[in-house]
Amino acid sequence: MEPHVPTARTENAIAWARQHLGTESYASRCLAFVEDAYERSNELELFGGDFAAESAELYAARENEGAHPPAGAFVFYDFTGEMLGRRQNWGHVGLCVGDGLVIHAWDRVRTDHYLEIQDLAVPPGWDAPRWLGWTPTERILRGCRPKDWSPEGDAAAAARRMQAARFGDGRAATG
Repeated sequence: MEPHVPTARTENAIAWARQHLGTESYASRCLAFVEDAYERSNELELFGGDFAAESAELYAARENEGAHPPAGAFVFYDFTGEMLGRRQNWGHVGLCVGDGLVIHAWDRVRTDHYLEIQDLAVPPGWDAPRWLGWTPTERILRGCRPKDWSPEGDAAAAARRMQAARFGDGRAATG
């Protein structure tokens, strides 16, 4: 396991995420939300997967399943359901803000204890999310590069456009 070192980037990401508490504009775009927290607040671009389960695999989140996630870590869940005409593990992800609390995009951006996310009400046809593990900030930031996000406009609107470009309109998406 890699050591966790809190940084200004972590603090920026958490502050950005907290500013979006209660917004519904990231509903069904959990990965876009946590990536935007780091990217928008730090003017950089991350390179993870196209959906949360793919990012969990790329970031080797299962390596840290038994440990308590530190502030700034991405926390991942297996989350299976039908989206875009396919039933698969799309995953769910949130950003740990400390003390086991995770800010994440569900029906709205909200904060829950990382173990209690498994107890949230799920959309019809979806299985309950199952705790998978977490990824340290250092691994998330590996390979990132500077980027000016201002031409993209509103972060949530940009996330919707990118999702539509990758997967279609995303109306049935969840995490």
